[in-house]
Amino acid sequence: MVFLLLRRLVQTALILLGVAAITFLLLYALPADPARMIAGRSATAQTVANIRRELGLDQPLLVQFWSYLQGLFQGDLGRSYAQKTDVGALIAARLPATLILMAAGIAVEVVLGVFLGVLAAVRRGGFVDRFVMMASFVGVSAPQFVAALLLLYVFAVTLAWFPMSGFGTPAHVVLPALTLGVLGAGWYARMVRSAMIDVLNQDYVRTARAKGLSSARIIFRHALPNALLPIIAMIGIDIGQFMSGVVVVEAVYGWPGIGQLAWQAIQQVDIPIIMGVTLVSALAIVLGNLLADILAPLVDPRIRAR
Repeated sequence: MVFLLLRRLVQTALILLGVAAITFLLLYALPADPARMIAGRSATAQTVANIRRELGLDQPLLVQFWSYLQGLFQGDLGRSYAQKTDVGALIAARLPATLILMAAGIAVEVVLGVFLGVLAAVRRGGFVDRFVMMASFVGVSAPQFVAALLLLYVFAVTLAWFPMSGFGTPAHVVLPALTLGVLGAGWYARMVRSAMIDVLNQDYVRTARAKGLSSARIIFRHALPNALLPIIAMIGIDIGQFMSGVVVVEAVYGWPGIGQLAWQAIQQVDIPIIMGVTLVSALAIVLGNLLADILAPLVDPRIRAR
């Protein structure tokens, strides 16, 4: 386990370095000029040049990247061009909101996906199975903004059960979490169904049936725990995806997370914020996968034995 952690730490450092280099290069290739965005349309060429010099944008690309890495090695994510504030402080202020939404969204998609996957596997080949698979296909294919607007119209506008936007109470998190969870539950349902069908055909399940155990005990005590291993890996991946992939949901619901911060930064060509959010998201993906690797042996004794 110690060797695994050390190896992952080295891999994490290399991955973050690669992500930083690629993102920095792509942002440098953008046709938009951060100095022009800050100065405004009516600014003179001299004013734009002064801003570029002040921000260090007049330096060669390698010099800019090396300067950024020096600050990064010291834990400094830079300073926002538009907000004139440390990027680390901006991300830290928005991170709790995103973590709350991420946890709620993952909880919804796991509970709903596992329930539907088990139901489809038990009713394999029947109407329930076909309906669940069709619904999961629609769910994973639907755009986030369509689902968000539909939920807003039904539950916030028509029924007035939940607020349309904002942050601060449990009611505010319900619709954003449902948007993320319902769309993501399709992947879990399909994977759990496939794993459950495979497990239900194993010899030890047939032996449990021969002993006269109830169907509920066979499913929840013997089959389901052995079918959950792929779910652990998917949760680890979702941790990183939710950290960076909730831009649309946060924008629709006015959720003050790092996704909304990234969207605002993209509109303003605020490179330090874009870099900071990208690196935090990459770190979340790596840590999520590491968490999945640590939890997998606890779920599946076969891996622990190896």
